[in-house]
Amino acid sequence: MLQYILAEHPFFVATGALYAAAAGFYAAAWRSTRAFVGRAATALLCAALAFNAGLIVERWIEAGRAPFKSLFESLVFFAFTTGVVYLAFERLYRTRVFGALAALLTLALLGYALGKWDAEIVKLPPALQSAWFVPHVVVYFVGYAAVSLAALLAAVQLLAPRVPLLQRLTTLRAGTILTGKALDLEQMTYELIRFGFVLLTVGLLVGSVWAKSAWGDFWVWDPKENWSLVTWLVYGAYLHLRKVRGWRGDRAAWLVLLGFAVVMFTYLGMSMLPTAEESAHVYTG
Repeated sequence: MLQYILAEHPFFVATGALYAAAAGFYAAAWRSTRAFVGRAATALLCAALAFNAGLIVERWIEAGRAPFKSLFESLVFFAFTTGVVYLAFERLYRTRVFGALAALLTLALLGYALGKWDAEIVKLPPALQSAWFVPHVVVYFVGYAAVSLAALLAAVQLLAPRVPLLQRLTTLRAGTILTGKALDLEQMTYELIRFGFVLLTVGLLVGSVWAKSAWGDFWVWDPKENWSLVTWLVYGAYLHLRKVRGWRGDRAAWLVLLGFAVVMFTYLGMSMLPTAEESAHVYTG
């Protein structure tokens, strides 16, 4: 399989290599005082995303449909949205503080996709042949990207007291284009969750409208629908407890990680449920 991909899909290999190079330059930028290193890291990540977008377009043309049906296709898109959301926050907050971690996350997603490679094109079932399919998936994966990056920052906060290199990250601050004020990593975690929560909310609403048009009801109690609601409730609880109860520090970080665990189960764990065969949301591959 690996030899086949190396020989027949150099575009995929180049995408992974660019993500790896970006991670290396972002890591070097932590210690380097030369602005060139950070700019090179951003340029490499942009190049990786361009290649990643090419993979998505290539698959779209090959399949004749939006490439979101199989697990392989969704992982490639997940990697892309993660990189895009990170770049937006890098620009907004003028910091590359977690660029290496974000690039490694995109590389990990692409690496996992490699293990789920499917050469055979899977046709969409009738229920997914809807105008709601693409916006529903895109909104959700951008939301997933945001909360995944937030989980990275939450993990850094929890591990920093034990890992000197990560401890240095927690002391860095960055100005923001919008206000010029300094924002710490915990604040950035909150902003990512807030952004992701909005998208998860939109995803639920779009999914409900889609369910109404496809099955005649806004909620059909599909396992993924139910777990998507659980995800929404966990992040809603985080935002509520932060605002009303003033949750900060470790307990807030643990709640962010709990939300991420629920997201990953919602995304990858549906096939393990007894009702998997009855669900329209289980990925093939």
